[in-house]
Amino acid sequence: MANLVEIRDLKVEAKTDSGRTVEIIRGVSFDIAEGEIVALIGESGSGKTTIALTLMGYARAGCRISKGSVLFADKDMAAISEKSRASMRGTKVAYVPQSAAAAFNPAQTIMEQVIEVARIHKLMPMDEARVRAVDLFRALALPNPDTIGSRYPHQVSGGQLQRLSAAMALIGNPKLVIFDEPTTALDVTTQIEVLRAFKSVMKKKGIGGVYVSHDLAVVAQIADRILVLKNGEVQEIGTTAQILSAPKHPYTRELLGAFKPASYASHVKAADASSKVPILEVHDVVAGYGPLKSNGQPTILALKSVNLKLEQGRNLGIIGESGCGKSTLARVIAGILPPFSGSVCFDGKELSADARGRTRDELRKLQIVFQFADTALNPAKSISDIVGRPLAFYHGMGGGDREARIDQLLDMVHLPRALKHRQPSELSGGQKQRVNLARALAAEPQLILCDEITSALDTVVAAAIIDLLKELQRELGLSYVFISHDLSVVQAICDEIAVMYAGEKVAQMPPSAMGSQDSHPYSRLLFSSVPKLDPAWLDSLERDPELVRAFSKL
Repeated sequence: MANLVEIRDLKVEAKTDSGRTVEIIRGVSFDIAEGEIVALIGESGSGKTTIALTLMGYARAGCRISKGSVLFADKDMAAISEKSRASMRGTKVAYVPQSAAAAFNPAQTIMEQVIEVARIHKLMPMDEARVRAVDLFRALALPNPDTIGSRYPHQVSGGQLQRLSAAMALIGNPKLVIFDEPTTALDVTTQIEVLRAFKSVMKKKGIGGVYVSHDLAVVAQIADRILVLKNGEVQEIGTTAQILSAPKHPYTRELLGAFKPASYASHVKAADASSKVPILEVHDVVAGYGPLKSNGQPTILALKSVNLKLEQGRNLGIIGESGCGKSTLARVIAGILPPFSGSVCFDGKELSADARGRTRDELRKLQIVFQFADTALNPAKSISDIVGRPLAFYHGMGGGDREARIDQLLDMVHLPRALKHRQPSELSGGQKQRVNLARALAAEPQLILCDEITSALDTVVAAAIIDLLKELQRELGLSYVFISHDLSVVQAICDEIAVMYAGEKVAQMPPSAMGSQDSHPYSRLLFSSVPKLDPAWLDSLERDPELVRAFSKL
């Protein structure tokens, strides 16, 4: 089979803020055959997306292709003119981004945007482009393919929007499609349908692909070969079956080992914990967003009479698909969003619904760590200022005592003390999330709400954060409420798991009962949708069609 892509000795340089030039891609070489899908995997900063973008002749701001060749369709994308590259983008090579929402203009209909490539490159008459778009909607298993194009982006779900971004990429009939972590932000039930749609269309049309991801189980379902990257260098390349069953490089084995975190449920037994006053109780909480309706309830009802209980020293997981109310519940517990009705009790005492009405000690004991460390940390402040603020606010610390405690907290989350003089932009994703934890720990809390804190991290870094959380629990006697759509992480760290659907808690069980025949139907659907490290898993997956119909919001 002829090669569609031949990359030889590719090197990419970047300029740092201080003006220093560093090599971020170091002599990478590989091929992609016609119709083949090659996955690029590795931790954050390994160079996956940087390499994928060179296939469009593109380098991010401050970067440049300094050496090597990127031969695609017999043209060197690193050497041809920008005008030639522009003529190939959308027609020969197309790109599907991680955030489909950011790729669409909210003011234009979906159809207008999907056929834009055909209009720009004058590939076909617009009526023909609309017919082709509807055919793609049907091939990508989108609902109402004849009419979905008339909607606006905000009128479809995240899973639908991600498939529509693929339709936008495929409309120009490209030879190669770059998928840049397109399912990372999707819950497991949605992810399965999106993966199936991508794989079906790519194989049927014989389109080559580059699939960028840090999720080995997802890659296993769609890739023919896997390229393992670390620090801009190829560690190993092989067929998907070979990489998964007989990895040769130690780093590949480390990635595989981090796929399923070890079980770290707390050592506090349910029988011992039940004899004490619960650290957290949520009673009949109803909450939502928007103006109040005539019945006094919010326009958008996100939580419907939710009840929860957590004992001291134990961990509660909350799982469910996007939009089920997980993060809204965390905001209610933290006092960020006052509920319409119901109450939150902490350590036997009812808390004020609004954080502004809580005492300083109540605020101190209950901390929240948010999903996106980038937006949770003030970019204008140093790490020392960020971690030191709660020390001053809750404990009145200043001067040498404050600096000494900052050092202790950085030690606690396994960060070098020298980092305290840096700003968040100078840290990696995993380091920023550790700073988030250090800031929460500075308050000396009893309970930490962890809201999807590993979802934006690669597998190795996420596993390290889980190890850290458990180490801190053993040392400090903490309790966690762990909100996530990653079932393997929740099963590893939690003593009990609450399952939410459409704003309601539909089940609660120990991790061992997840997916059992006796469990709630929706929890069975969730569990059956978690990808396995088996290339044949997706093709052989047969989910109960009645369950899919009953609980699908795709």
